[in-house]
Amino acid sequence: MSLATWLFLALGAGFAGFVDAVAGGGGLVQLPTLLIGISDKPIPLILGTNKVPSIFGTSSAAISYFKKVKPDLRLTSYMAIPAFIGSASGARLAASFPKEFFRPLIVFLLVCVALYIWKKPELGLYEKLRFTSKKRHLIVSALGLTIGFYDGIFGPGTGTFLVFLLVGLVGYAFLKASATAKLVNIATNLGAIISFQITGHIWWRLGLVLAIANVTGAIIGSRLAIRGGSPLVRKVFLLVTTILIAKVGYDWLVS
Repeated sequence: MSLATWLFLALGAGFAGFVDAVAGGGGLVQLPTLLIGISDKPIPLILGTNKVPSIFGTSSAAISYFKKVKPDLRLTSYMAIPAFIGSASGARLAASFPKEFFRPLIVFLLVCVALYIWKKPELGLYEKLRFTSKKRHLIVSALGLTIGFYDGIFGPGTGTFLVFLLVGLVGYAFLKASATAKLVNIATNLGAIISFQITGHIWWRLGLVLAIANVTGAIIGSRLAIRGGSPLVRKVFLLVTTILIAKVGYDWLVS
């Protein structure tokens, strides 16, 4: 690849890490960047390589969050373990599953998410847990499995959906939801990486170079989110969701 292509991919990975650390949705930036930059490569290789910078960036953001925000590790484990299994299963089908199946559904769901958050300005500013502890664990386990499968087979918007469900359904504040979503996202990325590696669909040299850029962006983004708190995360979440709607909607219409 040319130096210009390397720089283009690195800048995309850095910005993706920044966006993902604040409110999720980094795949909105990183995956399209890879699809443009290495368009001559097979789709499974691009999807597999995309997970390498993602897991490094998400891990670094999680470390930054945990210095200030203490997640419920028990609830997180109930969500992360099924998410790992779901993602590994989804990645096995990624090469053969028609992506057109997801696009109209994802656009509809994202529009619902954006409208719901916009119409409820107080939502997610303070923690207000719902359900009993046992019921919460059952709910997040089912959510983890479903979103993990989606992340493995397609991916865009995974972090956004995780944050929204933790806020809207579980009752977390945006900041704590974003921190918890990072751990679950690590599990989904790891499950997908294992599946893609088994089939030989990861370009490790490129993935590790982009990981450095993604980590840099993630550290900056997580520190900004911690400083701005839940109000800032909410605003960025709405912005990212709106852009994600436009991007997925455009891809659906022109496909």
